[in-house]
Amino acid sequence: MLMVEDDPSLSKLVSDGLRSEGFIVDVASNGRDGLWMALEGAYDVAVIDIMLPALNGYDIVKGMRARQVWTPVLMLTAKDGPYDQVDAFDLGADDYLTKPFDFVVLVARLRALIRRGAPERPTVLSVGDLSLDPASHRVWRGEAEVELTAKEFMLLEYLMRRRGQVVSKTQILDGVWDPAFAGDTNIIQVYVSYLRRKVDEPFGRHSIETVRGVGYRLVDSPPVP
Repeated sequence: MLMVEDDPSLSKLVSDGLRSEGFIVDVASNGRDGLWMALEGAYDVAVIDIMLPALNGYDIVKGMRARQVWTPVLMLTAKDGPYDQVDAFDLGADDYLTKPFDFVVLVARLRALIRRGAPERPTVLSVGDLSLDPASHRVWRGEAEVELTAKEFMLLEYLMRRRGQVVSKTQILDGVWDPAFAGDTNIIQVYVSYLRRKVDEPFGRHSIETVRGVGYRLVDSPPVP
């Protein structure tokens, strides 16, 4: 595994502890070296601080994903704001743990990431010529940019991350709205209709499919002649 941490005492404490748990640990003390090692090494997992000299942790993750390095990344940082976490996940991080932390929790999360493996997590999602950039909150159909509301964007991102899969209304409610949502589930049908009017109908596409009695599925749809 790779650890990128500029605090020498914390770095030694954590890396020694991880080695005692059977991990083989490489350590970088600044962001520039951390990115180089992440790109050149074949690591099973990486632990990266955010506030680093030379290059911050966000830029390391962004650089890794831009070069199609899908090593699972856990951000280990004192930055505990919700937007800090959102930025990390949007750029391609897989997990987030704030300092101070419990060492056994860190070990458990790292092992979970290793078991999960390194699936592709592109920073820009694409299904055919439909593209979505979570970090900049922008959507394109081909070269044309499509303006979406915040909730429309969240729904489209949810569907794109599950391209080709059928997702139920309950799954969408849990993933896009809130598990405690008490309104009418027909709200999903309404928002699917909104999305179709923006990303499909103006371009002659039928990419958002209704699977009757089950839910919805997003597929690559060629233009309708």
